[in-house]
Amino acid sequence: MISNRLLFAIFLAIVFYLNSCYSFRGISIDRNVTTYYVENFKNNASNALPAMEQLFTESLKEKIRTDTRLIYNDETPDIEFRGTVVDFRISSEAPQPGELVAINRLTIVLGVEFINHQDDEKNWRSNFSHFFDFSSSTDFASVQDEAVEAIRLQLMEDIFNRAFTDW
Repeated sequence: MISNRLLFAIFLAIVFYLNSCYSFRGISIDRNVTTYYVENFKNNASNALPAMEQLFTESLKEKIRTDTRLIYNDETPDIEFRGTVVDFRISSEAPQPGELVAINRLTIVLGVEFINHQDDEKNWRSNFSHFFDFSSSTDFASVQDEAVEAIRLQLMEDIFNRAFTDW
């Protein structure tokens, strides 16, 4: 009969083995890729808030720095990101009887180009969009920070997943 200690030791060995073979986060980065660069985003959205391009540039740099082993390199990176703030708009949603609307929606669209200098077949361009709904009785200025932050977090997650988890 196998003792509980031996079973526990076997269990721990299996867990450590699996942890070294598989990333539980699902990140897939080639071993030859060690550096990244994020070019400053451009702003092509006519209504975007000031410094929106800087916010997204720094957010993507930070997301990659904290969630991968990659090192920032602005001279000869293995992978590179280029981005543009394509759209920043507030639209009326959920019409009510009469001329009123119940909800306004802030939508931000980013265009991102991913360049893999190690493997050209992994290059891509894509638009990423996310929105934040708020009551039409609420002034946008009062929810602006919360809305932009919620959208920023989701956009960074979407861009990161496209680049590093092969979705």
